[in-house]
Formats: sequence, C-alpha cells, structure tokens
Amino acid sequence: MASSVEIGGSWSTQEDIALCESWVNVSHDPITGNEMKFHHMWSKIHGEFCQRSGSIRTEMALSSRWKILNKELGKWRNALTKAKENIRSGANLSDEIIQAQMWFGATGQGKKSFVHFQCWEIVKDCSRFKIIPTAPPVVLHETPLHESPSTNLPLDSPMETESPLPRPPRPIGRKAAKAKRGATSNIDCVQIFEQIAKNNSQRLERDLRRDEADKARLEAFAIEKQHAKEKDDDEREMKIMAMDTSHMSPETKAYWKHKRRDVMRRKLFHDDGPSNTDWLNDENH
Repeated sequence: MASSVEIGGSWSTQEDIALCESWVNVSHDPITGNEMKFHHMWSKIHGEFCQRSGSIRTEMALSSRWKILNKELGKWRNALTKAKENIRSGANLSDEIIQAQMWFGATGQGKKSFVHFQCWEIVKDCSRFKIIPTAPPVVLHETPLHESPSTNLPLDSPMETESPLPRPPRPIGRKAAKAKRGATSNIDCVQIFEQIAKNNSQRLERDLRRDEADKARLEAFAIEKQHAKEKDDDEREMKIMAMDTSHMSPETKAYWKHKRRDVMRRKLFHDDGPSNTDWLNDENH
C-alpha cells in the first residue's frame, strides 16, 4: 500500500490512478451508480480511494483533483477523435498519438501535452470518455489484380483487339501504397513540427525585444532620477552658500560655515563625504 502524503501536497501518478479507479468503480456501479446522490457518491469514492492509496487527502481535495483530470481526459478524448478522423490509412498507432498530441496542444487551454495515459486506460471505456467517430467511415474498394478472360468469345474475336475502351491501369501493390502514404504522413509531421519550432522562435524573439525595451525604460528612468537628484542638490547648495548669517548666534554661524565648507569641498574635489572639521570646536567661528 502506498505511503500517506501530506494534505495539500502535489499529486503523484499513483494517486491519480487510484482516484480514477475509485471513480469508475463507484460511479459505474451497475446497482447503485445511477441512483446515488452526488454527496454520497464522493463520500464512497473517498473511502475507496483511501483504501487503495493509503492517502489522507480530504473528500474536497479528491473532488477538486477530479475536476482537473476530468477536463484533461475529456480534451484527450476529443484530440484522439480528431486524430482518428484525420489519420491517413496505413499510419500506425504512434502516428495517431502524435497527431492527437498536436490537437491537444492546439486548444490553447491548460497543458500543452497529455501525460495521464495510465488514467486514460482506466476510464476510456466509460460512456463519458468513449470515442464516438463523427465522420463517415472510409470504404476501400478492392480491385482484382488480374481479370479473368471471357470464355464466350473466340480467341480471334475483334472485341479482344479492337475494343475502343482502354484497359484500366494496373493498381500498385498494397505494400507500395502503404509506403507511399506513410512517407506523405511523415512529411506532414515534419512540416508541423517545423512550424511549431518557428512559432516558438518568433515568440522568444518577441519576449527578448520586450525585455530589452523594459531594460531601456528602466535605464532612462534611472538617468532621469539621477538628474533630478543632482538638480535638487544644486538648489540646496545654492541656498546654503547664500545663507545670511549676520543675525545668527555664533554656534549657528559655525554650523552654516561648516555646511559651506562641505559644499566647497564637493565642488572642488568631487568629495561627497562629510567634513572632518569639528565645527563646534572651531576657534575661528
């Protein structure tokens, strides 16, 4: 039995499988499945799930997870239906899965590729997920490789040599036809993958241009902010240098003298540090 997991942790593949098996067994029970109320159904699913997986997840957690799986499995059913309707004759299961993955990712909703294959094998025969073809079936007409000659005509009958109707061309063999269709299918897959790669490259290029534009805006903002700071500093220093200290006390005069000294040092020596002069003990103030 699987070990318990913490409530709210990420779901493992084994838990998803246990949830799907529990949902199928309870909701498709031939005796009680159709008559069971929603709350009672999930209560029973929860009990069977805990017994199968050993998990301590809540009933609400199971219901929320099933909504996600139900959506993904439904998209995969639709993608497989599209693939089965558009697959070329002679293509194998691998080609069908590739086309289904393309249809799945082309919806633009949720994940780009389907990964819950084990869950699909559990639910694929349920009525909700059963694949029902919507396109008319394709009927291949068999053509005999050799025509039996007519026994009612003599060997020198003019019908044999002077018939105005041309003989139909002999059909190619089945292996050759299958190989031809397979080659065409492979070419189409390559073209689709090349288009996907091209789209991804264009998207990356757009993202790079956007990042460069954002960086340029931030640099321009930083420069503008620095210029504004320098302007404020200049205005503040001009006020310091123009300060009238004639009516001030000796201590206040010494303070402003110290401030002017700092301004002069920054202007002359580009020194932004504070003055080391102890203006309180300045004998010249």
